Amino acid sequence: MKSMTGYGEAQAQGKVAKVAVQVRTVNHRHLDIQLRVPRSYLSVEEAIRQKIRQRLNRGRVELLITRSLVKGKGRRLEFDDALLDQYLAALKQAKKKFGLKGETDLLLLTRIPELFEYKEDDSQWQNERGIVLKTVEAALANLDRSRTREGDHLKRDMQNQVQQLRKLSGALEREARSIYKSLLESLAPREAGRSHEGQRPGKEHENSLPKGDIHEEVVRLKSHVEGLSKLMRERGAVGKKLDFLLQETQRELSTIGAKAIQLSTVGLVLSGKEKVEKIREQVQNVE
Repeated sequence: MKSMTGYGEAQAQGKVAKVAVQVRTVNHRHLDIQLRVPRSYLSVEEAIRQKIRQRLNRGRVELLITRSLVKGKGRRLEFDDALLDQYLAALKQAKKKFGLKGETDLLLLTRIPELFEYKEDDSQWQNERGIVLKTVEAALANLDRSRTREGDHLKRDMQNQVQQLRKLSGALEREARSIYKSLLESLAPREAGRSHEGQRPGKEHENSLPKGDIHEEVVRLKSHVEGLSKLMRERGAVGKKLDFLLQETQRELSTIGAKAIQLSTVGLVLSGKEKVEKIREQVQNVE
């Protein structure tokens, strides 16, 4: 069992650049992948998405890749000599027009930052595809360990709640037997009256029991509780299955609560619903 909440990161360095990957996941009904990658890595986005799909089934995934160049690598300084020609021509024209004096020297260049530009060698990033994918894989592995740790905590808590539900369903089973016995006893005078009038007692009198028999609902409830316990021992994504089974469990408890009039039974139903809601809150975090 894994939680949908987790965090993982990894980094690696190539000849030209350092690559850092951070990935965070939170609850979501489906798999929602959000990527933020450098422009130069856009062509590798689909491969990254594929790696995420191989590991995750549900949750909102936010993956961030940052790229920083190794000092002194991958960049070159370019000088815009055409722009300098325009500056010099404009200065020459101004000197002539306004009778200005003075010489143009190298200090002028330091005062015009637009003349210089750092450019990155775009061909370099293509050699980083392997590094990027390996770093993404390492970050996802760390994320997986984080989600597994959180999933273990969720599992233990939910198993404790299911154990409480098992005890409650056992108590409801005893209540159902007691209720059934009382209902049969309430039918006895009617059956005796039929016999006195010469009528044959109904062989299928159980089918005519008044409102209050909860035997069938309790049987289904116990089956659902055992199903929950079994699901929590399975590997893989079980969150949707658990959520469905919890809905069925809640439905049976509601039916029992609507049919039964005994305070002891109603109290058990309310306690059972509370346990189910606690489990459902946790299941919202389960993949």
